[in-house]
Amino acid sequence: MPKNVQQDDAEKIMEVAEREALRLGKGLSIAVVDSGGFVVSIRRFDGARPMTPLIALSKAYTSAVMQRPSGMLKGWSQSDPVFFGKVGDMGQFPIVATGGGVTLKREGEFVGGVGVSGGTPGEDEAIAQLILTELGYETDFAEWAGAREAASIEKD
Repeated sequence: MPKNVQQDDAEKIMEVAEREALRLGKGLSIAVVDSGGFVVSIRRFDGARPMTPLIALSKAYTSAVMQRPSGMLKGWSQSDPVFFGKVGDMGQFPIVATGGGVTLKREGEFVGGVGVSGGTPGEDEAIAQLILTELGYETDFAEWAGAREAASIEKD
C-alpha cells in the first residue's frame, strides 16, 4: 500500500464529490493532497465561486500536515489564537480551523487530505465525511492538544 494518496485515489474522491455536488446543485471545489500537503488533484466544478479552490486546498493541506481533520483544530485556534495564527502562516498554504477538510488515513498511515469548499459549512463537512466513509478511509483521530481547555472555556 502506498504511503501517499495516488492519482487513482484522487479520481475516486473526485467522482464522489462531483456526484454530491450535482445532487446538491452546488458549485464546489475539491482538493486532494498527499501526506506532505503537495497537490495531487484539484478541481473546480461548474458554478463554483473563484475563491473556492484555494479554500479547499487550505482545508486539504491543513488536514494532511496536521494529521487531523481541519475542524478538530477549532479548539486549539480558540484556546491559543496568537500561536495558532503564527503556525497557520508557516506552511505552503494557510492552516485553517474549519470543517470540510478531512485527513486520509488507511491502516494507521496518514496518506493525505481532502478539502471541500463551496457549500454551506455543514454541506462541505458532510461531503468530506461521505468521501471517507464511502471510500473506506479511517475516521478516528487523537484529540488535539488544547481541545479540552477550549471546551471548558466555551462552557464558561
